[in-house]
Amino acid sequence: MITASMTIEHISDILLEQNLISPDQKAAIIAQHHERKAKLKRVLALKRNDMVSPDSTAHEITPVDIISSMKLKATGDKGELTEEIIMQTIANKLGLPFKKINPLELDLDVVTRMIAKPFAMKHLVVPIALEDGELKVAMYNPLNHEALDDVKRVSRVTVSPVVSTKTDILKIITEFYGFKSSILAAEKELVSPLVDLGNLEQYMKLQSGREIESTDQHVKKAVDYLLNYAFEQRASDIHIEPKRDSGTCRLRIDGVLHTIYSLPKGVYPAILSRIKSLSRLNIAEKRRPQDGRMKVAYGQKEAELRVSTIPVAFGEKAVLRVLNPDVLFQNLDGLGFFPMDLINYHAFLKHTYGIILVTGPTGSGKTTTLYSTLRYLSTPEKNITTVEEPIEMVCPEFNQISVQPQAGIHFASILRNILRQDPDIIMVGEIRDLETAENAIQAALTGHLVLSTLHTNDAVSSITRLIDLGVEPFLINATLIGVVAQRLVRKICPNCMESFVVGQEELASLGLSFGEDEGDIELKRGKGCVQCRKTGFQGRSGVFEILPITEKMRKLIGRETPLEAIKKIAREEGMSTLRESALRTMFKGITTYNEVLRVTSEF
Repeated sequence: MITASMTIEHISDILLEQNLISPDQKAAIIAQHHERKAKLKRVLALKRNDMVSPDSTAHEITPVDIISSMKLKATGDKGELTEEIIMQTIANKLGLPFKKINPLELDLDVVTRMIAKPFAMKHLVVPIALEDGELKVAMYNPLNHEALDDVKRVSRVTVSPVVSTKTDILKIITEFYGFKSSILAAEKELVSPLVDLGNLEQYMKLQSGREIESTDQHVKKAVDYLLNYAFEQRASDIHIEPKRDSGTCRLRIDGVLHTIYSLPKGVYPAILSRIKSLSRLNIAEKRRPQDGRMKVAYGQKEAELRVSTIPVAFGEKAVLRVLNPDVLFQNLDGLGFFPMDLINYHAFLKHTYGIILVTGPTGSGKTTTLYSTLRYLSTPEKNITTVEEPIEMVCPEFNQISVQPQAGIHFASILRNILRQDPDIIMVGEIRDLETAENAIQAALTGHLVLSTLHTNDAVSSITRLIDLGVEPFLINATLIGVVAQRLVRKICPNCMESFVVGQEELASLGLSFGEDEGDIELKRGKGCVQCRKTGFQGRSGVFEILPITEKMRKLIGRETPLEAIKKIAREEGMSTLRESALRTMFKGITTYNEVLRVTSEF
């Protein structure tokens, strides 16, 4: 191990040589390391008492563990002396590359097929890539030549070591070997008739890596690993898809799908049955679409999963929408509004009655805007009632009603009942027909604030959409307060952001013309790093088009008024289009011009 090759004195000397610590800090490390090691051992002993299988995360205390636990401030402006910084410094000293392991880049078979888990745990070594007959292995101690020789002998290929942190290596070993063993065990088990999964709980607590080791319920373990991994990667959707000879699991992260796992054909139905059981779906029904939900506790947090299954060519496909309270309930000033847009939106919310519409395609962030708005408006003095299909996130501050057509509960019909429940604010999931629109307008006319959504491409189109549904223009004039159109753009990763210069002529050729003098413009982009999975993006932000319905505009609203005339008035009164808002977001260094082109059209 690294303790056999690198003592606390040796590592301290390297850190001092690289100007990461001062002589005083080195002296403190030497003086305190015995006390610190004893403390870490006590913590480790407590963890071992909690585990049935201690070897899943336990390992000896190393000098790197001791130094990183001291949370020293590196000299200069280099921040805290973390395990990653220490290992990177050691790698530089040894002339070896350092690798921050990205799980999304790893191949499950390469990681688990080349060496056995006990060997990987003992020597803290994990294969991460196999290319052109060369096996790249991540090691905590690259001076462990005996382990390297063993890997060469077993794999029969050239082995190239890279240095990684113990935390990363242990995490990969636990997750990848654990998932693989669960799938293989389930595959063997499912040679016999499928186990009955029909009586599993709806509410589940995801087990941690060490807890999972103590159970032999292989399908349950595999699903736990899968969901844990999805939450760690900030996935918004989990796609589980049947193919001709296997099953595929994909995660949508920041709006983009990534293929994660391939499931054996025999295991796929059991994985799907487990998910359907947890979400209270009929596991025997495979020919009809079904919708359900489950609530999941992971770590110290909770999330809700909305589950949808549908029959496709090779079986049933399931999509799990991750509904995270931290995402759905945000401060309005954190959604991406520019200052003037936020002022206009707050002006909408000061009305005590009328209709506010939020428009945009599926996946444009409408739900987050509405839930964040309702949370902003919520006080003990107000009765907030929502009608949704389905309920996205259960919130105790609201009275939430789920549309159930089989029980006769539709958007339109339930709105009439809600008006007898003394509401102050009503949120209607979507206005999709004339009856729903008329009931929403009736609610607004009788002194209620109504929030709802429409599927239109921009804010002005919502007016013509209501007229197309059959709503009388005078009713729109009497009730409509304003419209918010929105899209989501990916944000540039702050960890790998860089500046570059682009000519206005080049941008104009892409349709991004600013009507200014020619010249170069400095923009931002992400180079791609481990934190952003080499995409250059991390997280998303909204871009908005705010349309207040002014008196001048109300005079134009009618069946014969062309859309362009209304848009012209809106522009004269200061409305910024989605494209303009996206461009301002780009100039602030939040997103890239490729994202602007992807999510917005010409204005």
